[in-house]
Amino acid sequence: MKRVTSINGLDLKEKLVAVNRVTKVTKGGRTFTLAAMVVVGDNNGIIGYGLGKAAEVTTAIGKGTESAKKNLIQVPVYKGTIPHEVYGTYDGAKVILRPASEGTGVVAGGAMRSVLESVGITDCLAKSQGSSNPHNLVKATIIALSQLRSPLDVARARGISVEKVFKG
Repeated sequence: MKRVTSINGLDLKEKLVAVNRVTKVTKGGRTFTLAAMVVVGDNNGIIGYGLGKAAEVTTAIGKGTESAKKNLIQVPVYKGTIPHEVYGTYDGAKVILRPASEGTGVVAGGAMRSVLESVGITDCLAKSQGSSNPHNLVKATIIALSQLRSPLDVARARGISVEKVFKG
């Protein structure tokens, strides 16, 4: 997992994944707040997620976006798909990501689709098992993507060419 710290030259696009209304009951009545899960990405291998909480939707989204920009990671994208199959879990959410041939598209559910499209993956087969909570699905998908190894790194470690990595 390669952490990206500078966001100066990046053109990040934000995507709202979920908004959750939370009610706190006090003796003075009910207090409503909103929690917004936001994913930011540059459609070229960089992705981050954040959670923002506020009394208004726009403020929560703004806070979520700022939080997402603080924890960006780099993901290897090879010919529009992922280089190999990978699994990710977070709490009750389990995620399976498989590479797909060109033209397949992103076959994934709502929260996972947002993450995969933001990172720049155009062809991927994805399956979620267990919890369908968008917060946990986003985190499980990010964990799975952070486990990916680029073909170039694998080729260097084995001392072979990149083409041989996929043939062997």
